[in-house]
Amino acid sequence: MKEETSLQLSLKDFWAWLLRHPNCILRAGTPEVMVHDHEDFHWILWKDESDTRNVQIFRGKRPVAEFFVIEETVDFVRGFAGEVEGEFIFELIVMKGAESFVSYFFVMSHGLDEMEADDRVH
Repeated sequence: MKEETSLQLSLKDFWAWLLRHPNCILRAGTPEVMVHDHEDFHWILWKDESDTRNVQIFRGKRPVAEFFVIEETVDFVRGFAGEVEGEFIFELIVMKGAESFVSYFFVMSHGLDEMEADDRVH
């Protein structure tokens, strides 16, 4: 049995890393909606002046899906290896009192690189 380990980082640190790895996204979304990557798709990630993170996926020049990550609704990001080998999950967590909820998620083809992991906020 694989030992489960996780890391915790800020949305700011996660987003900076994610911007360097858009082609590594396998799936992304919310608990209600999931967008799957495809060989014909490309991801566009950016932050607007109100600190809203924008996640868009296109096929050529045609938009396929889009969602927005509202910065003030995310308390931290939790990352861990998925059950499928080669998948790493990053959950954007919202705290409501003592309970936590996943508001958004990104499933990646790899986790943080060791050097990058040392730079994260704990």
